[in-house]
Amino acid sequence: MNTTANFFHLHLISDSTGETLLTVARAAAAQYETIEPIEHVHPLIRVDRHLDKALVEIEQFPGIVLYTLVNPELSGRLERFCRDQGLPCVSVLAPVLDIFRSFLNVTASPRAGAQHSLDADYFRRIEAMNFTLAHDDGQLPHDLDDADVVILGISRTSKTPTSIYLANRGVKTANIPIVPEIPPPPALFAITRPLVVGLVANPDRIAQIRENRVLAMGSKAFDTAYVDRQSIASELGTMRRLCADHDWPMIDVTRRSIEETAAAIIAHLRTHRRG
Repeated sequence: MNTTANFFHLHLISDSTGETLLTVARAAAAQYETIEPIEHVHPLIRVDRHLDKALVEIEQFPGIVLYTLVNPELSGRLERFCRDQGLPCVSVLAPVLDIFRSFLNVTASPRAGAQHSLDADYFRRIEAMNFTLAHDDGQLPHDLDDADVVILGISRTSKTPTSIYLANRGVKTANIPIVPEIPPPPALFAITRPLVVGLVANPDRIAQIRENRVLAMGSKAFDTAYVDRQSIASELGTMRRLCADHDWPMIDVTRRSIEETAAAIIAHLRTHRRG
């Protein structure tokens, strides 16, 4: 590869949706801040004619090739093609499967897209997503006790994206905004089953996000307190007191990604369930 380039081609060959490859590839690419991958995703590669199209594109745009193919004939053909082209080609799951096989002493039964099968876990995630979308931003508070997690937070603390991420993990999540002058719904204080967790952040960070939102909306008429750092600090103070009064854990999301916040909530949820 030409080290002066600021991009490279990344081919992801999958016999399923390609989500596994995307996650791994983006985690690796994120370690190289000055070089951007141009992603070529080739999903549902299960027969030769599907692979043919992918190989044409790889030859046209040579780069790194990552794959998850359970069919040994297809994977062998892909590897031979890349070897002839002088391109790196890696089976992402092979090293992990080798460790599983060695430790378990059981031969795997390869199935394309097995992680996306319509099993109980799949339907649990769908149910969680439906619940979460219906209970976004304080909606339908009457059945909050059916949630696994209830997230509280002032505006722009990433309540909704965190809730959706948790739902995709099968966690039924409701989120409730903490708004000045508006008390939380009474149902919040009557729940017994869910974990209640508050999200907080640095006032400067929230002000920056809110200012960007106002600019993006092109709004000239808005409450100046919405972006005022002192007002935001007051909102956060109310939020912290509410959580402290009810012994609800808080998570500072200032420097956390959505994934990191969700991981922290899941850790709290495990402790909550054991208690």
